[in-house]
Amino acid sequence: MALFDSKMTVGIAGAGSVAFATAAWLEQAGHHAILWSPSGKRTRRLAAGEPLVARNAIEGSFRPGTAADAADLAARADVVLIALPGYGHKAVLDALAPHLRNGQAVIFSSHASFGALYLGTKLAARGITLPIVAWGTTLATARQADLTTVNVNTVRSKIDLATIPEDRAEEGLRLCQALFGDRFVAREGLLSIALSNLNPQNHMGIALCNMTRMEHGETWGQGANITPNVGRLLERLDEERLAIAEALGLQVRTIFDHFHLSYHVPRASISEMNQEMHRQGVGGTGPATADSRYATEDVPYGLHVTAVLGDLVGRPAVLHRAGVQIFSAMYGRDFAAENTLLTDMGFDRLDLDQVKRACRTGILPAHDGAPA
Repeated sequence: MALFDSKMTVGIAGAGSVAFATAAWLEQAGHHAILWSPSGKRTRRLAAGEPLVARNAIEGSFRPGTAADAADLAARADVVLIALPGYGHKAVLDALAPHLRNGQAVIFSSHASFGALYLGTKLAARGITLPIVAWGTTLATARQADLTTVNVNTVRSKIDLATIPEDRAEEGLRLCQALFGDRFVAREGLLSIALSNLNPQNHMGIALCNMTRMEHGETWGQGANITPNVGRLLERLDEERLAIAEALGLQVRTIFDHFHLSYHVPRASISEMNQEMHRQGVGGTGPATADSRYATEDVPYGLHVTAVLGDLVGRPAVLHRAGVQIFSAMYGRDFAAENTLLTDMGFDRLDLDQVKRACRTGILPAHDGAPA
């Protein structure tokens, strides 16, 4: 089936809250979603015939398909969408890469740690070039009530995206519009998207300042607990990210843009915006465990990546780097070393020109004729 047909089949790699919310959106819009749980556990009830029930910002009962494995997902999909935590990307990309084919497309919801370059390089080794679309954030914010029910807090009105290789940019934008509507803003390239996901910096401040609540398993309002001091920390983290973008000549959304466009609250201080989200009932709840993606995903695949880019352009992200070190000390882990995507790509051996070229071509320099 050609891309941009009125009805497309989207294979979703992942079966968490974002995957469920995305599947519900697609089914509601007249497309067909197929969910693949890499562990095999999270889609058993759906595979047995129970419907997927979405509530709040998306309402309805839907019947997405399920896939047995990566080969099955790729074989049945026009488009493959990656919707799982960053620490799961490498294993899933390794599983999918041998089965993707020309004529398909891949969407990262959302992009983490230059995974699009990792996939593009693996596909190039097979002589395959696909539009690979990287989103700066997810379509929705959501929580799974159970393995058949998702509570969708909000559907974002704006999502930043970029496509590799860059000569497929228009195709990537049109595809996303055909599937998800007119909510996408094309950015300058993959580097812009790498600096567009604000979750790592925001989650750092939230988790660091509320860690005892997480460890005690409390139920606590996230927006309500972004108090003035926490809000100021988030604002200072954002300044580091914006300084890196400026050094690269890129324009990215500010943290104020993020909360305004994602949660439809008036611009104010970050604390005030989150207090308003709490009053409106869209502030969400914070993690009830220290084993949360706020640390296990966002530190190695978010904070660490921003710190690496800061060093690359001569704008050290001191607070981001400190966050990686503090969380590593708290958890007794080396979070930077856990980012196997950057390690396997040899990212630390690339200079800025090589990174920029890779972000245009979609292929790492050792594989596209550039010097290693």
